[in-house]
Amino acid sequence: MSQHVLLNNVEHRTLRVHAGHGAALGDAVMRALTFPAEFRDVQAHYPIVFARDGEGRFVPLALLGLEEGENLFLEGTRWDATYVPLSIRRQPFLVGVSGEERLLHVDLQHPRVTADGGEMLFHEHGVATDHLERVKSVLLALHDGVVATPTFMDTLVQHELLESFVLDVKLDDGSHNRLAGFHTIDEARLQALPGAVLEHLAREGHLLPIYMVLASLSRFRDLIERINRRRAAAA
Repeated sequence: MSQHVLLNNVEHRTLRVHAGHGAALGDAVMRALTFPAEFRDVQAHYPIVFARDGEGRFVPLALLGLEEGENLFLEGTRWDATYVPLSIRRQPFLVGVSGEERLLHVDLQHPRVTADGGEMLFHEHGVATDHLERVKSVLLALHDGVVATPTFMDTLVQHELLESFVLDVKLDDGSHNRLAGFHTIDEARLQALPGAVLEHLAREGHLLPIYMVLASLSRFRDLIERINRRRAAAA
């Protein structure tokens, strides 16, 4: 169970966090929240898809695997990609908002939180460490990106650019797998949009992330190859 508290340099002066990777640190996840400003970096490694959140709104996700609890980029304590989504890198921290002020919180129950080893958050006199300053930068970019996402998603819905899809995969070992419950960009619908609409999408900064999503779909081949290699190694 999560325990989110406001981070401060008095109560949490001795708090440390593990900055590496591993299943025990919470990295064994199939998906990671992303946002349009991150799509260019994400699409180089992961398929970008859309799914409804708990409130029924569409959100963009980077797929790290094809099954729940499966992260195909996690190899022991190593993350096998040059870019890790910000929503993964920010753990165990999050942003709370009080009016116009953004406040740094930490989940004390997160497996990355420790009193021994790991990265210090504060120096002896309560000054933030370089690690904590980097965390703040990650959280700021993530927060601003997530706040801007609904406008992008509403635009896709308005122009009926989302379509559900099912991915059926036959692996080298003969097993069949199906990925369902996600949406992607309706490419035919996009190509049929009038020029004035495309111009508006470009002017509002929505057209580039749309194309980044389409480009990312080629990464499904990499996910499938990673599954094949992992299963062959385990055989």
